[in-house]
Amino acid sequence: MKRLLVCSDGSEYSQVCYQYADWLAGRTGASIDVLYLTDIRQFEVPLIADLSGSLGIQPYQDVMSQLQEIEKEKAALIEATCRKILTERDQDGGVSVHHHTGLLVDCLEDYEADVDLVMLGKRGENADFASEHIGSTAERVIRASKKPCLVTSRAFMPIKKIVLAYDGGQSCRKAAEFLASSNAFKELELHIVSVVEDKDKPAAEKFLESAAETVRAGGYEPVCEVLEGEVEAAIAGYVESEGMELLVMGAYGHNRIRYLLIGSSTTEMIRSCHIPVLCFR
Repeated sequence: MKRLLVCSDGSEYSQVCYQYADWLAGRTGASIDVLYLTDIRQFEVPLIADLSGSLGIQPYQDVMSQLQEIEKEKAALIEATCRKILTERDQDGGVSVHHHTGLLVDCLEDYEADVDLVMLGKRGENADFASEHIGSTAERVIRASKKPCLVTSRAFMPIKKIVLAYDGGQSCRKAAEFLASSNAFKELELHIVSVVEDKDKPAAEKFLESAAETVRAGGYEPVCEVLEGEVEAAIAGYVESEGMELLVMGAYGHNRIRYLLIGSSTTEMIRSCHIPVLCFR
């Protein structure tokens, strides 16, 4: 892991994301790119557009200029905040801050091309409204990104215990291979769980053994558990009962875990687990 991309909007969740980036960079030596995109749609809403006709061109240009200045000030504040949190990395030249105008999902492919991990907060600037829901930007980024995505929680906690939700699918295998090959989480406690909904426990145990074999090659001695019940509830319950601090999961698989990042199940899984979630496509 050489480069981390942190997508920021300056919210409290973004500041927690900086802390997780700092923690990961400390373990891996990765550099950190912080990206703040001014949402171009705020300059195109009907209220702003109507000003051009009601006020005339010069007052309209003045309003646009003021909005742009506010965005520059906000970007400067975001940069100052992230550099303060990432002081040690910044002093070593390991922090770059970028500000552009556009839509994050539209620009993501270009910005993530040379990074190993995309990071963003679970919620954004409107976190105090509908606080039990995942932010729409976070969900769109998870769907669009071709790189692993780490969705961080509301409060920072150093990671000591990890759980991998495993169903034998390709994305889950990629997650297991990542854990085995990366030094990001080495020497931490790793649990692997598979959820049985149709009483096919032998198949779940086979999945677990395959995953365990992969991560043992990376030096782990995993705790393996077969869980019963509805997938989202079973995983969330295990996270809570065992005090997990990071959930690792595949975005697509070949049983119901494959739906976790499609539609409303995305919201339910990330919402119900109040810890960071590392997602693989």
